[in-house]
Amino acid sequence: MAKVAFLLAGGFEDSEMKNPYEAIKEAGHETTFIGLEKGAVCDGKKGTVSYTAELSSSEANASDFDGVVIPGGSAPEALRVDEDVVRFVKELNGQGKLISGICHGPQVMISADVLKGKAATCYIGIRDDVKLAGAEYRDEEVVVSENFVTSRTPKDEPAFIREILAKLS
Repeated sequence: MAKVAFLLAGGFEDSEMKNPYEAIKEAGHETTFIGLEKGAVCDGKKGTVSYTAELSSSEANASDFDGVVIPGGSAPEALRVDEDVVRFVKELNGQGKLISGICHGPQVMISADVLKGKAATCYIGIRDDVKLAGAEYRDEEVVVSENFVTSRTPKDEPAFIREILAKLS
């Protein structure tokens, strides 16, 4: 089974974290929460879920994981400015491993400079940023491009989860 990292900071979109996490766990994969600080409690923006970082971004080693999920909300804005988060995502991409993000999640991909030449989707508010990062923007519920899986909003979660699970199997 795969080992999947979830990149978290406070203010993530609750369902965009909870639903993929539960589906990935239910499928039998191992999960790890990576935050800016080990032990930091990360609350969803709606307050329905909370997770504790099991590893800090500085401890995260891409070779220990098969992929990453980056939920949306305001958390990606905090994550994308952390050098270790950016390094981790770049290393995963360099190893051809799954990089998935929904809503604002692709902001981390933008900062890691890994979208060039890929097709991607995202929350419409960062569409121009995705294009400027060199990706071909598509307004679709889920876009799979090589090792990347991206989606737009919570309503796209079923397709997002389906494609993540397909990549992990």
